[in-house]
Amino acid sequence: MQSRQDDKSLGELVSDLARETGVLVRQEVHLATTEVTHKAARLGREVAILAVGGLVAYAGVLVLLAALIIVLAAVGLEWWLAALVVGLLVTVIGVIVMRRGINSLKHADLTPKQTMQTLKEDARWAKEQVS
Repeated sequence: MQSRQDDKSLGELVSDLARETGVLVRQEVHLATTEVTHKAARLGREVAILAVGGLVAYAGVLVLLAALIIVLAAVGLEWWLAALVVGLLVTVIGVIVMRRGINSLKHADLTPKQTMQTLKEDARWAKEQVS
């Protein structure tokens, strides 16, 4: 079997290289798809957990805000002024939290690092096959 491989013509070698390169490219595309899908699914689960936690916390915050308005009204502020003060405070805090969340999502790493590494290795392999 070894002597048969040594006796291959240049055309056969180029044909083998083209076929193997095609298989390699298909495998890399499959790996990239799998890796990105896995990362996206994990990110989706994390976002869902965050959303559920946020809804529960939101209900609690509404109750606390109502209590704060009642306390401010009890110490002498008009009801409307107490509600305005609390509303403004909550809005400022909400904007700050949203900015942090958006910034975190901008820095989420969805790069298929494993695929990039194997592509570099494949490029090295292809260069070795040609030379």
